[in-house]
Amino acid sequence: MTDREGFDPAQTAAPSYPPAPPAPPAAPAPAAQTSATTATASAPSASAASGSEDAALRQAMQRVRAEVDKAVVGQAGTVTGLLVALLARGHVLLEGVPGVAKTLVVRSFSRALGLDTKRVQFTPDLMPGDVTGSLVYDARTGEFEFRRGPVFTNILLADEINRTPPKTQAALLEAMEERQVSSDGASLPLPDPFLVAATQNPIEHEGTYSLPEAQLDRFLMKLVVGMPERDAEVSVLRRHADGFSPRELTDLHPVVTAEEILAAQRAAGRVQVTDDVLGYVVDLARATRQSPSVQLGASPRASTALLAAAKAWAWLNGSTAVTPDHVQTMLIPVWRHRLQLRPDAEMEGVSADAVLTSVVQQTRVPI
Repeated sequence: MTDREGFDPAQTAAPSYPPAPPAPPAAPAPAAQTSATTATASAPSASAASGSEDAALRQAMQRVRAEVDKAVVGQAGTVTGLLVALLARGHVLLEGVPGVAKTLVVRSFSRALGLDTKRVQFTPDLMPGDVTGSLVYDARTGEFEFRRGPVFTNILLADEINRTPPKTQAALLEAMEERQVSSDGASLPLPDPFLVAATQNPIEHEGTYSLPEAQLDRFLMKLVVGMPERDAEVSVLRRHADGFSPRELTDLHPVVTAEEILAAQRAAGRVQVTDDVLGYVVDLARATRQSPSVQLGASPRASTALLAAAKAWAWLNGSTAVTPDHVQTMLIPVWRHRLQLRPDAEMEGVSADAVLTSVVQQTRVPI
């Protein structure tokens, strides 16, 4: 279930980059002296300017992926997923065994964006205040002062998020949903853009705490970071043999500005969606709720998340409107962590990815 560009969301395999943006439309012919003709000519001019701006922004996003490629090999699909989440103003949960470059991908991604980044190593003894901040008594003034935590950043790397108790995990709920932190009756806004990239290990269960459904629902996407192909793994070893250090990343430099990122987010939000496509998203959600293998299907929030991701993916590919192909491409990474399977289905080895694949195959596609 891939779209024409080759992005496999089920395994986040390396996709080819979206096609080059279409050339801006030709400049309109000189207008006649009449006011009516002048008004008619001004519309194509505005459209050409908007198309040219979008093309420049898409090229900026492509520069981000090219810059990350300097440090990361074989995880282009994961980088694309992070980029889609950033454009859709969402958050990402990266799941994979140790050693597949989950942390390196996020660090390289943030370095290419040039945004402020902080990393929190989630441990069983981590307290909520260690993430959001806490009130500290100032003996000089005799008053309590709020000391901001690491969540006040543009990109928060929540490493091994499932190693901390739900109480500390819940400290991120308000930050991820409302983009603010409340303390002592006051709400403090977080920087914009803001993205949480959390990692977790799916095979180690000792000393871990499963993420509650409410916490999982705050993540726009769950990306499965798999093992690289043989050629990619050889390239990794070659880079290390030549002296590459994943701890330094000195060769990576910012290639976009915060203003360009915010402009790209606004441009992705302007992608058009027809009523037929909206109905298709709803039909897919309703199909998950009726699946015999599913105990809890996709919610309306899941539908809005899928729509946001599809719009971002459509914009990255130079489309002015969302198509069913865009929806299908984003379906698995956006919904795989939102479905709760029945215990008997899990015992039979049914996966959320398999259920979603079946749902797409059985749901009528609008023409």
